[in-house]
Amino acid sequence: MKNPRIDTLWTHLHWLTVLAEQGSFTRAAERLDVSKAAMSQKIKEIETLAGVPLVQRTTRSVRLTEAGLRLVEELRQPFAQIKQSFSGICDSGGPLRGTVRVTAPVAFSRQQLVPRITGFLRANPEVRVQLEVSDRLVSLTTEGFDLAIRHSDNLPETHVAWRLCQTETLAVASADYVKRHGMPLSPSDLQEHQCLYYPRQGEQPGWSFVTKHMQQGNEEKVHVPVSGPFATNNSESIRDAATEGLGIALLPDFSAQQALADGRLIEVLPDWRPVDSFADSLYVVRPYAPQVSRVVTEFSHYLRGVFADGFS
Repeated sequence: MKNPRIDTLWTHLHWLTVLAEQGSFTRAAERLDVSKAAMSQKIKEIETLAGVPLVQRTTRSVRLTEAGLRLVEELRQPFAQIKQSFSGICDSGGPLRGTVRVTAPVAFSRQQLVPRITGFLRANPEVRVQLEVSDRLVSLTTEGFDLAIRHSDNLPETHVAWRLCQTETLAVASADYVKRHGMPLSPSDLQEHQCLYYPRQGEQPGWSFVTKHMQQGNEEKVHVPVSGPFATNNSESIRDAATEGLGIALLPDFSAQQALADGRLIEVLPDWRPVDSFADSLYVVRPYAPQVSRVVTEFSHYLRGVFADGFS
């Protein structure tokens, strides 16, 4: 077969790298904003031209062959350089423009992030923010995200992270629940209460506390087994169950804030600080890159500014 002109294959080669990143034709097509059929056709064409299989297809996913993996690995740096060069030209002047893909936790997004994004978008009408709301820890590089908001104390060393603000964990309940069941005076009292908790795979439900009156570093940790009628991995759902009087809950402050302000929840065990349930800080995170687009840089700076004083 006559070798094809390489300059006719740029699109094919780029689509192959995206397929390798996404791991499926459906996700790759969504990432490129093309049809799945078009995606499949491009891969068939480049395999025909190459004369060797590049992709192993299954009913659920795709895997690259050894030849496909070698080709994608050799293309990774050149395509990254092309993207950086083009971004640099686009960012060289004029109004801020472009798209920022962001992933963030559900409760934080709904209650804190989305209300603050509007100010940035109004000030920069040529910017688009695509927000994926999920409590799943996605791979930024593999799934094509520019930034992530992480409520975590364990951040990947391959990423750049800035702290947005400090957070606290609060023990809360509805006034009606406290009226019916009494106010716990110490963590050990929780064993006699209905508790609403995050299920941890392979672990028995339990909460840990330290007293707020001890100097930091000298606190004695108290661990209490808990039980109750409801468990879920979403803080908004736990908050809603607590406001309905189902029991006592531990919540991050950004999730409990509004319910505390309007009286639907009250704080319990105010002399004790819950530990080891939620992280102590929120971070904005991006994959390391030698050059970052202006719109991503400006948006991350904006987030750090609006959250510098915590939650209002």
